[in-house]
Amino acid sequence: MFDTNVLVSLYVFADSRFTPLRDKVDAGEWLALTGEACLEEFRRVLTYPMFALSADRQQAALAAYEQRVAQIPAISAGTACAALPRCKDRDDQKFLELARDGAADWLVTADKALLKLARRDGLRGLFCILTPEAALAETSR
Repeated sequence: MFDTNVLVSLYVFADSRFTPLRDKVDAGEWLALTGEACLEEFRRVLTYPMFALSADRQQAALAAYEQRVAQIPAISAGTACAALPRCKDRDDQKFLELARDGAADWLVTADKALLKLARRDGLRGLFCILTPEAALAETSR
């Protein structure tokens, strides 16, 4: 699964360094996961003035992603789940929860707060947090 900053690279700017990541999803070799909170954040980020995206470009980026992503329903309160470490940035906790709840192999991110958690043992056996570059290296194996 991808966090929002990686989605912007893949679906807005078509960052050529990361094209193979999107190609894996587009070809059906990888399954990208999202949940309502993560999808809503992507929708909101697409409207940021710093990106200067027209409504058509926002919709095109969102539609391209939604065509390929699997939406994971929210886990109901009271459901037993593996404990997760707390992310320093509370807004990023939803990505950890989604990776756990969707049984993701990887959470691909460039976010420093999430990458810091990758060095801790709290995620062992659940999923790996990787930079886009590390995920690219994995694709060539």
